[in-house]
Amino acid sequence: MSVSDPLIAVTVEHGVATLCFDRPANGNALSLALVRELADTVATLDHDEAVRCVLLTGSGRFFCVGGDIGAFREAGDSVPVLLKQITAAMHAAVARLARMSKPLVVAVNGPAAGAGLGFAALGDIVLAARSAHFTMAYTGIGLTPDAGTTALLPRLIGLRRTQELALTNRRVSAEEAASIGLVTRVVDDAALMDEAREVARTLAAGPVLAHGAIRRLLLASQPLETQMELEAQEISLAAAGLEGREGISAFLAKRKPTFVEAGPAL
Repeated sequence: MSVSDPLIAVTVEHGVATLCFDRPANGNALSLALVRELADTVATLDHDEAVRCVLLTGSGRFFCVGGDIGAFREAGDSVPVLLKQITAAMHAAVARLARMSKPLVVAVNGPAAGAGLGFAALGDIVLAARSAHFTMAYTGIGLTPDAGTTALLPRLIGLRRTQELALTNRRVSAEEAASIGLVTRVVDDAALMDEAREVARTLAAGPVLAHGAIRRLLLASQPLETQMELEAQEISLAAAGLEGREGISAFLAKRKPTFVEAGPAL
């Protein structure tokens, strides 16, 4: 893939804009270039009157594995700055997706981890392939959540479950995700995109002003941007510390991290 190739594939049909994370060789990891492209794309679609619903999915085997850990290592001592840049663009995209008048359908085509789980949780209607699974993942590399997950998950699945998943990184199957309210329902893998498109087209044919009002009302009690600013600060601080550096190094070396020896000191 050249630097000029799009990282977000976009198609518009029947009033539905389909956005697809398009880094399949990297598990659709969220690089700085990708989240900036996503933020720009969503801002454009938000003001496109021909678009009445947005459908978000991933290309290849994964929905989204979260942050680009290789880029974190390459940044070295500049990783806190990189993470602030990434969260700024990513959180702009999340806020726009959450607050636009158009409904958001998410088709989780495969594993979702870290911020990928956050994007999955953001949907108004979330369909998960039977093979999909969900992991918070952050503490596995010594970092803290972003993408609005600490604001969205307690509302969706409750504080107790959020605490468990955030602290332990326990993997949640698609079936469990549906049973606890993380996703709307589970769909056979082969039928996922057809069903997601049908849901999106049905919403696109509905009352867009009412849909927008419903979204605003449901989100009114959610201080999303405030929460995401806290997330951006905390993930940057975590990456600057020894535990964050140890977690990133261990992940890339395919070994178990040793957080106790690394210690929390900056």
